[in-house]
Amino acid sequence: MRIGLLTEGGYPYAAGESGLWCERLVRGLGQHQFDLYALGGTGTARPLPPNARVARTAPPGGPDSGPAAGGPRERTALSGPRAARRAYGRRERRRFTEAYHQLALGVCAAETGRGPAGGTTPGPDGTLPGTAFAEGLYALAELARERGGLPGALRSDDAVRALEAACRAPGARRGAAAAGLPDHLAFAEHLARTLRPLSLDWYQEDALGAADLCHAAAGGTTALPGLLAKRFFGTPLLVTEYGVQLRSHYLSPAGADRSAPLRTLLAALHGRLAAEVYGQAALLTPGNAHTRRWQERCGADRARIRTVHPGMAADRFAEVGEDEESGDPATLVWVGRAEPAKDLIALLHAFAEIRARQPDARLRIVAVPARDPGSGAYLAHIRALAAQLFPDEAAGAHAVGENPVAFEELGGPEAPTLEDTYASGAVVVLSSVVEGFPASLVEAMFCGRATVSTDVGAVVEIIGGTGLVVPPRNPRALSDACLALLREPERRHRLGAAARARALELFTVEQNLAAFRGIYLELLSHAPVRHRPGDGVLFAHPAEAHVPGSWAHKGVAAGTGAPDA
Repeated sequence: MRIGLLTEGGYPYAAGESGLWCERLVRGLGQHQFDLYALGGTGTARPLPPNARVARTAPPGGPDSGPAAGGPRERTALSGPRAARRAYGRRERRRFTEAYHQLALGVCAAETGRGPAGGTTPGPDGTLPGTAFAEGLYALAELARERGGLPGALRSDDAVRALEAACRAPGARRGAAAAGLPDHLAFAEHLARTLRPLSLDWYQEDALGAADLCHAAAGGTTALPGLLAKRFFGTPLLVTEYGVQLRSHYLSPAGADRSAPLRTLLAALHGRLAAEVYGQAALLTPGNAHTRRWQERCGADRARIRTVHPGMAADRFAEVGEDEESGDPATLVWVGRAEPAKDLIALLHAFAEIRARQPDARLRIVAVPARDPGSGAYLAHIRALAAQLFPDEAAGAHAVGENPVAFEELGGPEAPTLEDTYASGAVVVLSSVVEGFPASLVEAMFCGRATVSTDVGAVVEIIGGTGLVVPPRNPRALSDACLALLREPERRHRLGAAARARALELFTVEQNLAAFRGIYLELLSHAPVRHRPGDGVLFAHPAEAHVPGSWAHKGVAAGTGAPDA
C-alpha cells in the first residue's frame, strides 16, 4: 500500500513528539510504502528507512518547494509558468472573485443554530455557512490547479474587496461586520498563508494521485492537501490528532495584540477548516477522549472516530518499573516544560503545606530544555518564589544551608535521563491548569510510580484509577493527596504497580502500530478500486500461477486464465 503521509513542520526535518511518532509509524509498518509530503520542512532530513521517501516539500513563507530527497528525481512544488504571480485575465479574475467571496461568506456568516451532528443549520438565505466555505475552497483549488497564479491573487485588491463585501453582507457575524480595513488586510494575509497548500504542485497522478491513502499527522492546514487529493482523485483521508490545532489557535498568545474583529474572523476560519476536514475524513483517530470531544463539537461524526492512544517506548523504563524499592520515599518529582500552564506556583504553595506537616519532604523540579526564550523568565520567577517560601536550612551555625526544593534541568548532572529522574522519587506530581495528553504521566506509569495530577485534558483517561486526581488551582487538595501517598507506602506501591500494568496495556508503541496496521487495511478495503496507467487487471491470473514449481511454470494458458489441459 502506498501511503501519502502529510506533515507540517515536523518529520522528517524536525525533532519532537510528532516527528518521533511519524518515525515509529514508518519504521514499524515496513510492509507499506510511505511518501512524505512536508509543509514547512527545512534543513536536512533525518535518515529514512527503505520504505519511505520525501516526495514533496514546501518551505515556510511561500508555495515553492526545494528538492525532494530520496526520490528518483528532484521535484519542486511549483515549476514553470505556474509558479509566477502573474495577473489573471478578466475571466480568471471573475472566477477567482466569485470563489473567494463564497469562501469569505462561509467564514463571516453567523452561527444560526446547531444540527444533530454539531453543524450549523441554514441561515436566512437557505445556505449552510460550512457549505459555502467548502464550495469556495474547492473552487479556488481547481483554479490554482488549472491556471496557477493563486498566491498573488490571494493578496490582491480583489481579495480584500471580496472579503469586505462578505463582512458587510446580511447575516454576517457581529465581529466580522465591525472589522475595518486593517483587519481585512491582516486577515487576507493570514488566509493567503493558510491556503498555501492549494498552490502546491502535489495534485498530480505521480504525486498524491498515486497514493492509496492520505494520512495527515494533524488537522487544519496539514490535512488540506488530503482534502484536495480526495476531491481530485477520490483518495481516502485519515486524520490523526494528538493535539487539536483549533484548540491551539484559540489558546495561542500570538493573538493577544489583535483586534476583536480580527480574532473573530481568524477563529471562524480555523473552525470552518476543521469542520471540513472532520467532515471529509474517512476516519479520525484522536489520541484521547479530550481531543475526541473537540472533534465532535466541531461536527465530526462519532461513527468515524476511533481513539488510538499515542505509542511510547516502554523498554527504557523497564528496569525502574520493575524495582519497587527504588526512589526516596519522601521525595516528590515534577517533570516538564517550565511555563505558566504548568502552574508551578500552585505546586510550590502546596509543597509549603506539605513541609509544614511532613518536614522531611523534598521536591525535585526537573525542567525539560525549552526553545522558547520566554520560559527562562517564568522559571526565574518560580525560583525566586521558592527562595521566599523555603529559606535554605542548615543544621548548625557553621553549616551550609540546603533548600528542600531542587531545580534541575533534564540532561544535566543531577538528572541525566528521564528514567533516573523518575527513579529518584516516590510520587510524581502534575500541577497543570491546561494539558492535552501529558506524556510525563505515561512515563511515570511505565516506571511504576504513583501519581498525583490535576483534572485537566486527558489526565483522567490516562490514569484510569491508578493515581490520585485533584481539581486544578487547588494547592490544599494537591498537598492532601501528596501527603496521603507519602504516608502510605503500601498504597503507593499498589497504585504504582497498577499504573505500570495499565500503561503497558494501552500506551506502548506496539499497540499503536497494531491499531494503524488494521486501520490502513480497513480503509483500503472500503475504498473504490482505481486503475492507473500501467496497472494490470486484478485477478487476471489465478493465484496458482504465482506458486513456484514446474507444474505452475507453464500451467496457465495465455489469455485463458485456466491451466493447460
